[in-house]
Amino acid sequence: QALVCLEFRGYEMLSRFRFAIRSFSRLASTSSSSDEAIVSSKEVRLFVQRCMLAVGTQRDDAAVLAEVLATADERGHYSHGVNRLEMYVGDVHSKMTRTDMEPRIVKHTAATALVDGKHALGPVVGKLCMDTAISKAKDVGIGWVVCSGSNHYGIAGWYAIRAADQGLIGMSFTNTSPLTVPTRSRESVLGTNPLAVAAPGKDGDHFVLDMATSTAAVGKVEVNLRKGIPIPSGWGVDSKGTETHDPKAVLDGGGLLPLGGTEVSSGYKGYGLATMVEIFCGILAGAAYGPNIRKWLSDSKEANLGQCFVAINPDMFAPGFTDRLTDLMRILRSLRPAEGETEVLVAGDPERKHLEKIDYLGGIPYHHTFISALDALADRLQVEKIKSHKT
Repeated sequence: QALVCLEFRGYEMLSRFRFAIRSFSRLASTSSSSDEAIVSSKEVRLFVQRCMLAVGTQRDDAAVLAEVLATADERGHYSHGVNRLEMYVGDVHSKMTRTDMEPRIVKHTAATALVDGKHALGPVVGKLCMDTAISKAKDVGIGWVVCSGSNHYGIAGWYAIRAADQGLIGMSFTNTSPLTVPTRSRESVLGTNPLAVAAPGKDGDHFVLDMATSTAAVGKVEVNLRKGIPIPSGWGVDSKGTETHDPKAVLDGGGLLPLGGTEVSSGYKGYGLATMVEIFCGILAGAAYGPNIRKWLSDSKEANLGQCFVAINPDMFAPGFTDRLTDLMRILRSLRPAEGETEVLVAGDPERKHLEKIDYLGGIPYHHTFISALDALADRLQVEKIKSHKT
């Protein structure tokens, strides 16, 4: 289909649709069953591919993106799943993301590699990098790969899990648009800079840490603004750098606080982690970094994100890694819960529970208004609408 399919009646409509689709997706994980529609995992992937093919994406690249977005929703990370589809469509339409270029390795050793992402889809760049790291780890014990010229790559955990599924420890990092205010500052110059670590336990019981280095995502602040309720302590500051509970003040010239909140509650540790991610990504890879990265949801210039992917082969170290990890997770899960709590969880357990819910329902639950938003996108792209059924 010709690119004329993507005439969204101007970017004003595109912006309104972007705001709406973010709003609706937040409802997917909190709606009652009467508000839910169920979409099979296969159909979610096919719908993403239909949309991306309509704007000129290569079929294999569209399939990779579909896998990453669907996996995010399956694991309960709706903010980074199909919710982001419109963003990817828009970036391809504006040519900020290239569909005619492929990422390539420009420098490598037995254990390291530098990749030029060529401004391709983030998941396409990330898959090449992680697979390269995995291959090196199997050969020499570790693979460390960084890239420049990348784009938003979905959930960091997808790449780390890719290594864990092959018996390796996987790590993934990315810098992002500047949204976070460093400790003692009033300016947003660092991203939420997420990191992920996945380690293989027995029978697929992986430890999976997937987290941002800010206390909260900007989307959560937006939700509170729409609901007209204050944000919790430790989430953000106003334009003067003062902690605030007003979501509007955070979004209008303020910024997010690093993990831990203010300095008195150890926010400097989150600030340090965010800077560490920036060193691994933007600095090490020669990509954009800090305030040099384009603003969130802007298409004024290429994102040029930096990303880092690591794979470690436990077999190159002390034997019995998976047995010890499985035992540690058993110990943690068997701890007596605090009063008012029901169980102690390990990183990756909430996502595992959501995957069990998906299996029970026979598909991924979405709020019906989010399905309507996807239908509107399908109409604009002139592709078949997503198939769903009621619970």
